[in-house]
Amino acid sequence: MTDSTLADATRASAAKPATKPARPFFSSGPCAKPPGWTAVNLATESLGRSHRSKIGKQRLQYCIDLMRELLKLPDTHRIGIVPGSDTGAFEMAMWTMLGARPVTALAWESFGEGWVTDAVKQLKIDPTVIRADYGQLPDLNAVDWSNDVLFTWNGTTSGVRVPDGDWIADDREGLSFADATSGVFAYDLPWDKIDVATFSWQKVLGGEGAHGVLILGPRAVERLETYTPVWPLPKVFRLVSKGKLTEGVFKGETINTPSMLAVEDAIWSLEWAKSLGAGGLIARSDANAAALDKIVEERDWLHHLAADAAIRSKTSVCLIVHLADEAIIKKMAALLEAEGAAYDIAGYRDAPAGLRIWCGATVDTADIVALGPWLDWAYATVMAAEQEAQHRS
Repeated sequence: MTDSTLADATRASAAKPATKPARPFFSSGPCAKPPGWTAVNLATESLGRSHRSKIGKQRLQYCIDLMRELLKLPDTHRIGIVPGSDTGAFEMAMWTMLGARPVTALAWESFGEGWVTDAVKQLKIDPTVIRADYGQLPDLNAVDWSNDVLFTWNGTTSGVRVPDGDWIADDREGLSFADATSGVFAYDLPWDKIDVATFSWQKVLGGEGAHGVLILGPRAVERLETYTPVWPLPKVFRLVSKGKLTEGVFKGETINTPSMLAVEDAIWSLEWAKSLGAGGLIARSDANAAALDKIVEERDWLHHLAADAAIRSKTSVCLIVHLADEAIIKKMAALLEAEGAAYDIAGYRDAPAGLRIWCGATVDTADIVALGPWLDWAYATVMAAEQEAQHRS
């Protein structure tokens, strides 16, 4: 770094702000709890009971019903609670349905690359891979819909999302597999375009981890009932018995033992979400993203990793900091955490060095607004220290 560039970098205000975000929880997973959340408000009747008991089944089914209602999921689609968070749900879909026809995998961030690795090294199906760098989106028009297609609806680690579902062919022969964990409840998803979707409660709902949600359209059910993979399936992946879909999985009869505490936590969040409605959840995410956009626009040292607003995430927003490498980002994040002004905002380990701010519905817009001056302070403080260290050397 030269003296001039360091001088430019330290133009942000070095004065420590007087007001902190009331809830400085900006992690991209697990994400902030909804406003008003407290553990003492969780229902406890199902705790200490078998998930197979009457109360256990009722609460699991109620959780599924709430998700269906909020997502406006058509009756043609099944929704089930499965092991292993979003990762487990997407792996389950891959292992049970891929191999029937060629596969195309889209990768523009770390989780998409993870699905490529599993397809190539574990399932050994040699997919067509269409890639883009972090901050960009592959050419969606290059997708061959005679193939099964794996993609991430909203890239949590890159801040890049698909703009809509128009690029998914109505007359597709293959299945569309959407890892939608940072998109469900934050966007109005076109369920007629999605054959398989996965997500976890820990993102837009601010729920707990460990459990995933698997949504199957009718074409995915048909695949499961007419195709048997050549590879062995672990018990926790098995969705078919005697050639028929195990319907109980989609009625609260989970494959393995769930945490009823996590289920009750999800129910509380879903009831909070229901009070707002699906549109209310989307509006909160939109308002948060707009507030962060304003912060970025007002600072010449801060930029979006996804330069194109049409493909920019409204939940997991990734930012580039002028002159900041990974070490500087870590120092900024540590300063903000020590002050109780922002938690867990360093970018994902495999992504370009930068900040990552969660703007999902459980975050209050006022806290995003209050974060701006703290970013100024952290940046100015760290860059001033860098400048001093350079002069000493």
